[in-house]
Amino acid sequence: MTHLRFTCTIVAALIGFGAMAQLPQREQLPEGSAALATNINRNSYPRILKDNSLMFRLMAPDAKLVQVDICGKKYDMTRNDRGQWSVTIPAQVPGFHYYSLVVDGVSVNDPASETFYGCGKMMSGIDIPESGTELFEVQDVPHGEVRQINYFSKVDNVWRPLFVYTPAGYNEGKDRYPVVYIQHGGGEDHRGWVQQGRMANILDNLIAAGKAVPMIVVSANSNIQTRGTGGPAYSQQGMQPFRNEMVENIVPFVDKTYRTKAEPKYRAMCGLSMGGGQSFYVGLLSPDVFANIGIFSTGMFGGISGAANFDLEKECPGILSDTKTFNSKHAVFYISCGEQDPRIEYNKAIAEKMKQAGVNVQFNSFPGDHEWQPWRKSLADFAQKLFKD
Repeated sequence: MTHLRFTCTIVAALIGFGAMAQLPQREQLPEGSAALATNINRNSYPRILKDNSLMFRLMAPDAKLVQVDICGKKYDMTRNDRGQWSVTIPAQVPGFHYYSLVVDGVSVNDPASETFYGCGKMMSGIDIPESGTELFEVQDVPHGEVRQINYFSKVDNVWRPLFVYTPAGYNEGKDRYPVVYIQHGGGEDHRGWVQQGRMANILDNLIAAGKAVPMIVVSANSNIQTRGTGGPAYSQQGMQPFRNEMVENIVPFVDKTYRTKAEPKYRAMCGLSMGGGQSFYVGLLSPDVFANIGIFSTGMFGGISGAANFDLEKECPGILSDTKTFNSKHAVFYISCGEQDPRIEYNKAIAEKMKQAGVNVQFNSFPGDHEWQPWRKSLADFAQKLFKD
C-alpha cells in the first residue's frame, strides 16, 4: 500500500503539472520554440527548438530527482526555487520516439503528451519533424476513412479488433479494391500503424497524387494469446498460431465484410520488425494467399540476440533452388531497413544473396535507426509498387 500511495502522489503532482503546462500569464514561452504535434495543448511543453533540441518542464515541488527517459537514455532535470523542474536535451533525429518521466525512481507518462501503445505499455511520445516529409501529414486531398471493427478469433476464441483503412470514394462506389495487411512490431499493436505510422495520411496523399492505386489497408493485432507450437518466436512453428489467425480468420472476414479483390495478386502483407518476420513466415510462405510481400527492418536475418546463421533455403524451400517458380508466385517482394539500424547489414546481405540466386527482390534503405521514420518511408515506397496490372 505504501508504494501505491507513493505512485498516486506522483500522478497527482503530474496532473497538477498538466494544468500548469498550459502556462498561464506568469510564464512566457521561450522565443523560437514550438510545441510538438504530440502535445495535448499547443501552448505546453515539451517544446522543440530550431536545432531539434527539446525543452521539458515539470512542476513537482516535493520530488527529489526528476528525469526524462527517451528510449532508455535518461536526462536529469534541474529544480528551481518554485519546484519546477526543467531540462533541455540535445537534438533528436527526426521521427517518432517514446519517452517517459521518471520521478523519484517511478516511471510515469507525461500528462502534457498524448499517449501511444509501445514498449508493451502506454507511453508518451515526441514526433520530431523532418523537411520533405509532407507525405506523412494531412493534406488538402480526398481523405479515406479508418474504422475500428471487431471480428471473432477462432484461434483465441475471443472478439478482437482490426483497424481498416478504406480509400476516398469507397462509400460512394461499388468498385472492389486490393488489400494490404500491415503488421506492427514487438511491444506495439494494431494502433501502431494508424497512430505512430501515419498510415492513412500516407495512403491518402499517394493515391491523390496518382502514385499508388486505391487500396484497403488492414492493421491487425498479432499479440494473440494462444501459445506457439514450441518453436522459437522467429520460426515457422513459432508463428503458426498467427498464421492460422491471419489466413483462417482475418482474411476471410475482410473479404466477406469489404468489397475486396479476393485473389493472391491483389493481396499484400507487410510489416515492421516482428511484423516483418510475420510477413516472411506467414505471407511469403503462403503464396496462395499473398502474392506481394514487404519486410521492413526485421531482425530475423541477424542483428538481434538469437538471430544468427539464417538458412534461407531451409526456411523458405525453393527460394534459392527453384527461383523461377518462386518468382512466378510473387508479384512484389520488397525488403527495407534503416541505415543506422543494427539490422541493416544483415538485411542487405540476405537481399544480395537472393538477387545473386535470381530472386526478384527489391531492397531499399532510409536514414534512421529502428524507429518509425524509416518505416513510414518504407510503407510509402512499398505502396507505390503494388497492384500495378
